Amino acid sequence: MSGRTRTQRFRLRRDSVPAARRHVEVTLRDWKLGEVTEAAALVVSELATNAVVHAKGIGEFFELTLRRRDGVLVVEVSDSCRWRMPEVAKPEPGPDDIGGRGLLIVDAITQAWGVRPRDEGKTVWAHLAVQGDSA
Repeated sequence: MSGRTRTQRFRLRRDSVPAARRHVEVTLRDWKLGEVTEAAALVVSELATNAVVHAKGIGEFFELTLRRRDGVLVVEVSDSCRWRMPEVAKPEPGPDDIGGRGLLIVDAITQAWGVRPRDEGKTVWAHLAVQGDSA
């Protein structure tokens, strides 16, 4: 089944990250997409954490959109910060660094990811393959 979309807003607070993960888990269970639930929850965790850390003070919310279409689960996290576009840390973080791995993880487990500006802010998106959906 393709063509479903679900969007939810969350406050830019640390406790919204686990709430966003739970939202992904419930939504994907409803959509019968168990095979991508763990990866999607991890992607959302990383992107939501980035929104909370980097956009706090600029806006009050981030928005999470899940979209199922043509063999792909599209995950989008939008916030109001447009001054800092996310990019993979270079050089890669060392073994003692406590941050800088989020987008490396997203890059490793998704088919593709990127960022696009919006009128007020940006949207970071990622694509995960959905088995059994028509291409």
